Amino acid sequence: TLPTEPSGPTRSTQTHRTWSLGLDVRYRLEYALLRVIIASIRALPLETATGISAFFWKLIAPRLRRHKRAISNLEIAYPEKTPAERQAIAVAMWGNLGRIMAETMQIDRLIADPSRIEIVSPSFYRYKDKLGPVVGASLHMGNWELAIWPLTVAGATPAAVYRTVNNPYVDAYLRHMRRDLYPGGLFGKGTLEDRMKAARQMTNYVRDGGRVGIVCDLHDTQGMPVPFFGKLAKTSAAPALIARRTGARIWMARCTRIGTASRFKIDLLELKVPRTKDQAADIRWVMTEMQKQFEIWIRETPEQWMWSNRRWS
Repeated sequence: TLPTEPSGPTRSTQTHRTWSLGLDVRYRLEYALLRVIIASIRALPLETATGISAFFWKLIAPRLRRHKRAISNLEIAYPEKTPAERQAIAVAMWGNLGRIMAETMQIDRLIADPSRIEIVSPSFYRYKDKLGPVVGASLHMGNWELAIWPLTVAGATPAAVYRTVNNPYVDAYLRHMRRDLYPGGLFGKGTLEDRMKAARQMTNYVRDGGRVGIVCDLHDTQGMPVPFFGKLAKTSAAPALIARRTGARIWMARCTRIGTASRFKIDLLELKVPRTKDQAADIRWVMTEMQKQFEIWIRETPEQWMWSNRRWS
């Protein structure tokens, strides 16, 4: 006789459904907590919220593991400085990151006030009506989310790549909060498969005449080693590769905080992309020059760069 089919769900199916339901409940609770935190911060004036956030970040973050990484990175970049000087830079960095957290939750109010953001680049405005495809390259400095703003106000409809959040409710909400900065949308990356998919999407977007922003100052295990503060650092080749393949311009952007207020200056600098017969050499040159410029910018305001990120292996 043939075996009969089970009349109901198997134990493994029931277990999976129970696990999925529990995970969804956790995600919803995390999302609800985030909305409460955001509502509390938005109830305060912008400068008050950023000041409170900066105070607590400077108080708590130096006691965390990532502070040790920040100090280690500062030792590589500034061997001539004293431990006290490096400590001061790291603590000031945490204050800046605290301000960024509060600003991210009020980003719509920040960009709605044109007096808060000064864009410095006469050459960019000469091209703003005929930009063509663009790869925007920035670094974790000031409030780096705003580095894309010149492309947005120029009507260039920029998109960007970002790291997805596991919680789908939080991820969707954070994307929604950034909609005015990135009218062209966001390409998510998480797993290696996601990164490869995002790279293809960005390349196609730029090839079709689009503009995309990429933060290019993180350690990339699959990247190309180029000099950074006198030591080789594996760096993503995506900006150089996309620009080289699509014929796009590269505009480098730096966002600098003015004092401790939520006021910023954005500098733009075009990086000419060589297009010789040796594509690999062209890409390496672009990456090297980009990191060289990033180093110049970081040395001017080291307390505004995110030293807690992994940069050297």
